[in-house]
Amino acid sequence: MNLRQQYHFRKSDRGLLAWDVLKLIRLSKDFEIIDVPLKDIRELEEVYWFGLGAPPIVEEIAEHAKLIYDADLSYPIILCPQGRLMDGMHRVCKAHLEARETIIAVKFATLHEPDYVGKQPDELPY
Repeated sequence: MNLRQQYHFRKSDRGLLAWDVLKLIRLSKDFEIIDVPLKDIRELEEVYWFGLGAPPIVEEIAEHAKLIYDADLSYPIILCPQGRLMDGMHRVCKAHLEARETIIAVKFATLHEPDYVGKQPDELPY
């Protein structure tokens, strides 16, 4: 599988925190796979991709729609110790559109420090 470089972002009092998703995938590759009810994925009810900058333009929405359409549900989403999504929103959206009740996931018991602190998305290597 050829994945594009991407990051998981969280706002904090230290500034924007960013975790390298490719690193998260490597670190979690041997974790137990669990079924998580879609109703427990809180991010479905929150601002997600477009909350860090300007409002989205239609082209950006269309690009996300294509990624959702192409998402492979055989790969688990990644959750932090508190059950928050760190990778896999396109898969979550696809599962939601298919009216699935659960999605497969891996979950960190503890989480390493972010890979970047105080950097904006456009300041990170892609």
